[in-house]
Amino acid sequence: MDRQQHIVAIGAHTGDMELTAGAVLAKYSQAGHRVTVVSLTPGEKGHPRLEPEEYALQKTREGQAAAAILGAEAVFLPFRDAELPVNEGSVSQVANLIRQLKPDILITHWQESIHRDHIATHQIVREARFYAGLKTIKGDWPAHWVRQLYYADNWEDARGFSPEVFIDIASVRDRWIRAMEEFAFARGETSRFPYIEYYKALTVVRGAPAGFTYAQAFAVPPGSLTQRLAFFPA
Repeated sequence: MDRQQHIVAIGAHTGDMELTAGAVLAKYSQAGHRVTVVSLTPGEKGHPRLEPEEYALQKTREGQAAAAILGAEAVFLPFRDAELPVNEGSVSQVANLIRQLKPDILITHWQESIHRDHIATHQIVREARFYAGLKTIKGDWPAHWVRQLYYADNWEDARGFSPEVFIDIASVRDRWIRAMEEFAFARGETSRFPYIEYYKALTVVRGAPAGFTYAQAFAVPPGSLTQRLAFFPA
């Protein structure tokens, strides 16, 4: 890629995009591109011992530390965990952010999930992308259409998820693992689910059929083709 691109990953909770797409984000940053991770909520209600307010502060610190390792900017929106609304306010706020950031590539959640916030985020981003590109809708920032949209590979969003784009992440896998280790939940401190080991193993599972040692996989909107790539197409 000759020109700098901006890749923006929008997750329901701090840590969602860092785990599912973080290696690709690190690869883009390493190649000189701009990277932003957006959290719609901190995911503050997921700790069995900390109050939501305390865990929100911790998750924000963890997200900032992980973003620094990945070479990304961290952006936090003010919505609440498990209460993420899909309405004019949330769509407008994300559409304005898309116009402000002007990404070339968007990554977010797949449309089906066991977590309502993931489903809500998918719907918000899909609608916000549409409205951000409409020149007839005026706002603080000029209209911006994001041509490329990808859906990250998340164990909670597995129903109907069909991986079609596989990105080689071998060169940045260790860096991505260090970023995952910043999160208490990923280290197993909030539940028994082995996040780090699961997502490390998933890079092997996704890489092998594509001929890579390690890869992260993404679904795409209808009409796109399976591609074996080093980067998303420019």
